[in-house]
Amino acid sequence: MLDLERLRLDTPGCLERVFLDSAGSSLPPQPVLATVIGHLRREAEVGGYVAAAERADDLTAVRTSIAQLIGATAPEIALVDSATRAWCDFFTSIPLRPGDRVLLSQVEYASNAITALHRAKETGAVVEVVPSDPTGRIDLDALERMIDDRVTLVSLVHVPTNGGLINPVREVVDLAHRHGALVLLDACQSVGQLPIDVGELGVDALSATGRKWLRGPRGTGFLYIRGDLARELKPMAMDLHGAQWLSPDEYLPAADASRFELWECDVAARLGLGVAVDYLLSIGVDYAARAIATGADRIRSELGALPGVRLHDLGTDRCGIVTFTIDGTEPSSIRDRLADSRITVTVSGRSSTLLDMSARGLDAVVRASPHYFVSDGDLSRFAEAVGQLTRE
Repeated sequence: MLDLERLRLDTPGCLERVFLDSAGSSLPPQPVLATVIGHLRREAEVGGYVAAAERADDLTAVRTSIAQLIGATAPEIALVDSATRAWCDFFTSIPLRPGDRVLLSQVEYASNAITALHRAKETGAVVEVVPSDPTGRIDLDALERMIDDRVTLVSLVHVPTNGGLINPVREVVDLAHRHGALVLLDACQSVGQLPIDVGELGVDALSATGRKWLRGPRGTGFLYIRGDLARELKPMAMDLHGAQWLSPDEYLPAADASRFELWECDVAARLGLGVAVDYLLSIGVDYAARAIATGADRIRSELGALPGVRLHDLGTDRCGIVTFTIDGTEPSSIRDRLADSRITVTVSGRSSTLLDMSARGLDAVVRASPHYFVSDGDLSRFAEAVGQLTRE
């Protein structure tokens, strides 16, 4: 049994407020903070190049730690600056021709959809949406009817930004691979709060961020690419890190996922990401997942008992994101009034998940996302504060 008090002491911010926004940008633990600040200080002492060279082994170890976290190998990991960058870099490297089909899920995140639509206009490909089933999950029967040999890629959002449902992955992968299509998993909201094994899931690529459930710094993320698939792909942008310049008109891309990396990066942030991943591994992903799910379940139970509160989470399997509204009160007002009580939540608006929110007639929802460092007392304070809002 882990010591919750120790975990909370490692997270001073959660001692000052009830923090329920780990689905947005979580609170990094002290070792992450110390690593980032310490490296910045070292850069100020000896310069960025020397400081980075001193930590070369640690930088290499970041990929190894991430690989351990998701059941991959280090050469399958590319370090980038965000989940969006990872998703877009992989998507834009897939050759598309007129008539090729790209399938998105109904809970697709706006950045993914915009990139897909933009590239479809440039290439003549077609973007189509796989509907959700009555439970809110991707409709596997509809996918089976829609998919054919013209489908180049299926994009699947593992956990949407506007609710706690968990989409089935292996079933989607099996259907897609049967027709030769690739599967790109948007794991922005799942890495760090759910156990993930890319071998078991079978996905061809996975995009993730560092700032959410991993509790790493902002400006960090990673891209996983299965096995030798990276050798077949041509990133839209490459430099002297992802390839070698051999002659005036010849270059050689890296043989692994590192061809998707660029030379310039925030070294301090990447080191912090590595420490964040190691911190989670030391705690145990299963422990984190149980604690997060338990906290979210309690929130759903207590808010669901309040008059005027409407819960909006779909799916049969749910995780650490809880979305709700209060009759007659704007979500932004709920957020701001909770902030006055030192309770941090956020608002998920229609524009971020346009298709799903429009289908459900929602303009915005309040989003609460408890991490494992949130205490029972915190959850009680939150429920009491929401209850007070319903009585005003």
